[in-house]
Amino acid sequence: MTNPKFATAINCMDGRTQIPVIDWIKERYPVDYIDTITEPGPNKILAEAKDDHTIESLKKRVEISVHKHGSNLIVIVGHHDCAGNPVDKETQLKETLTAIETVDSWGLEVEIVGLWVDENWNVNEITQNPQSEHRNIYPKNKIQNEHTITEPEHNTA
Repeated sequence: MTNPKFATAINCMDGRTQIPVIDWIKERYPVDYIDTITEPGPNKILAEAKDDHTIESLKKRVEISVHKHGSNLIVIVGHHDCAGNPVDKETQLKETLTAIETVDSWGLEVEIVGLWVDENWNVNEITQNPQSEHRNIYPKNKIQNEHTITEPEHNTA
């Protein structure tokens, strides 16, 4: 592989979310590898913006992925039964949308997508308001109404 393509996942450290998120990205985007950056409850950390040290660490790791590996996609993940962010789903969805704004403020000019991993470990895209200024690098962006979730497609064959 001469020029591998990368994406970046800001994911929880919870091992249950890793493979579903990687599979979701690879099924929808033309990437070979996913740089995985983990913290317990990263959507909360990025949304609250209180822990400057951790946010700076996340930012540096994301910048390496974008600038050194050429990642054009960042996903931010929240999930059911999160020990690092033990709040209800609606709160996590709002935090993930706020986390997207935080990462977008870093000026990296990449697509940023929010994901929710549900109680069955299915990955759902959290969609943005159509007026969002987030950059759409890849063609499969599913931006819809604010605070909605795009349910995973199920193969009925």
